[in-house]
Amino acid sequence: QVQLVESGGGLVQPGGSLRLSCAASGSIESMRVMGWYRQAPGKQRELVADSSRFFGTNYADSVKGRFTISRDNAKNTVYLQMDSLTPEDTAVYYCYAGSWDRSTNYWGQGTQVTVSS
Repeated sequence: QVQLVESGGGLVQPGGSLRLSCAASGSIESMRVMGWYRQAPGKQRELVADSSRFFGTNYADSVKGRFTISRDNAKNTVYLQMDSLTPEDTAVYYCYAGSWDRSTNYWGQGTQVTVSS
């Protein structure tokens, strides 16, 4: 039932910034956790950042201090602010939602982020 739609990806130079958005078709407060994953060519999908009501926010070591996950509950939208981007950040970024009963995982279609000069 829940659909997630990412936007905001694109091409950016090293050191630049992008802000990704994930618009949900339902209330994001109904989800146990909201997060962002990424997958580079030839690599496994990895967690970038997530946010839960009880545990707060969590970041991969590689993005701490550079990326910030936030939300606007009124707009049912989750954001990922990405600063000081490097070529190693190049990947397809996916929005993720986990249901409160832990039975269902939802994924967006992905948005491409390319960091290159």
